[in-house]
Formats: sequence, C-alpha cells, structure tokens
Amino acid sequence: MIHRPRRLRSNPIVRDMVAEVRFHNDMLIYPYFVEKGKNITSPISSMPGINHFSPDTLLKDVEKGLKKGIKKILLFGSGEEKTTKGKSAYAKDTVVSQAVKLLKKNFKDELYIITDVCLCAYTSHGHCGIVKDGHVHNDLSVAAIAKMALAHAEAGADMVAPSDMMDGRVGVIRQTLDEAGLDTTSIMSYSIKFASAYYGPFREAADSAPQYGDRKSYQMDYRNPNEAMKEAFLDEAEGADVLMVKPALAYMDVITRLRANTHLPIACYNVSGEYSMVKAAAARKWVDEKSIVMENMHAFARAGAGLIITYHARDIVEKFIKV
Repeated sequence: MIHRPRRLRSNPIVRDMVAEVRFHNDMLIYPYFVEKGKNITSPISSMPGINHFSPDTLLKDVEKGLKKGIKKILLFGSGEEKTTKGKSAYAKDTVVSQAVKLLKKNFKDELYIITDVCLCAYTSHGHCGIVKDGHVHNDLSVAAIAKMALAHAEAGADMVAPSDMMDGRVGVIRQTLDEAGLDTTSIMSYSIKFASAYYGPFREAADSAPQYGDRKSYQMDYRNPNEAMKEAFLDEAEGADVLMVKPALAYMDVITRLRANTHLPIACYNVSGEYSMVKAAAARKWVDEKSIVMENMHAFARAGAGLIITYHARDIVEKFIKV
C-alpha cells in the first residue's frame, strides 16, 4: 500500500505534530455569577462546581484563575431588585458595576472583563426586555439595554455582551458608547442565540426564568440556519466586534457556516445544560470527564470558534491541560 494514514498516528509526538486543530487556554472565557453582599460563595445546585460570589470573594477566585491563565471572564449579575421595567439593570451601583470596578482596581489590564447585558435577571416577569400590552416591546427594551451597557462600560468593562436578541440593539449600544466617549469598549453580540432547552440550569443560577410564556418571540427558532446568518450579518453591520453562537454543542454546523461567511472573531457559548449533563454523567462514572470535555473543546475549535465561553474553563486549566 502506498497510502497508510496510520503512520501519522503511531505515537503521541507525531499525533501532536500533525494535529489540524489546536486548542489553547487563551481561547477560554470563564463565566461568573455575582450577587450583592459580602463573604458569599454559594454553590449552584444544578451546576456542580459553579458558585454565586459576592464581589469580595469573586476577587479572590478571579485571582486564583489568573494564576492558572484564565484572563477573560464574563460577569452575570443576580439578586438585584426586580421590577416590571428592570430599572435596576442600569443603575450606577449594580453589583456588576461594583465588581467591575473592584476587579479593575486590583488587576487592571491583566484581566479582560466582559459583562452580560440583558434585563431578564432584573425584571419581575423574567423576560429579556420590557413588556407592553402583553408583548416584549423591542424599541423600549433596546433603550434600556443600551443604558445597561453604558453603565457597565463606565464602570470599566472592556467588552459588553448583549444577550437579549432585540432587533437593532447592537447599533444603539455602539452609538450610545461612542457618544459617551467610550469608543474603545468592544461589543460581543449574542448574534445567534437560539430558544433552547439547554439553558435550564442557568435560569436557576441567574434567577431569570420567565414567569409566563417563553422567549421564542425574540430568541431564535433552532430550525432556521438561514435566519441565523441574517441575524449575525445585521449585528456585524451595526458594529459588533465579536459574533457569538449560543448554545454551542448542538449548533456546530451554524458555527462553521458563520466562520465561512465573516471575518470577525467568533465565540461560542458552551452553556449550562451542556456543562451540567457532562458533570452529571461523570459523577455516575458513565463518561470520563476530562476526555469528553476536551473532545468538546476541540470540536468547538474545529467548527470555527476562536473563543469558547465555558463553565469547564477552570477545570481545563487546573486539571486537564498544562499551561
């Protein structure tokens, strides 16, 4: 035989040498849930290994992560006052803004801070925007979301990440930031965010489950890959710096298609349900946790993602790979 592909699989050195996809910890973004208070480290039952932190304990945990190479984090706020219009989301003293200021004071440019921008954890009804006449009103929601992004940017966030899926919000956020002199603050848009069953554990963590109805009128229908491209291209045209696909595991075809059609960086979000399924199966010895996590990470990279938001990030750098 002339062709023997197994020659390049014969030992670990040659396998690493010819690997077509490379994964590195610089690709990782680690999500955190932060709430008001002091000395809080509260486990999230549906997400083993993930906690709620108060700003002081968050500071300590982020420092540990930095030493292991986790330089990029994504912050979610919880525990703020909930109202019909979610006004606490864009107050100047939200726990997210407090945490950003504290982290930047201590770590400066060693740490890159991204903040989630959405109203769901701040509204009494749990929807991602402002409800009017029984429906989530797009333009009223966009105005509030832009205020939230501005508050985070003024606190020192390096990047804001709108996850609401309202039409036109990237353009309004970009204009709002630029007019405030914050033209260097980046936007990572949840451009392709599907109405997914994989978000269940997150809704416990963020206390953000809708009190009625669902989010299918604004989050995307998972049957529509063409519409997904339309959403991403609109965000790109409005000034997004990074495009995100969420969830990741069930949508790698969408990641690949987007990679082929944009020059912007692409992030994928390895969401709570994907994380918790692996943790639950590993706890029962049904799968090898390290093997399946690293297989998934390489799959995301192979699909075309250059950034991977994952709750596995700390396990990866502390247990699974050498950095």
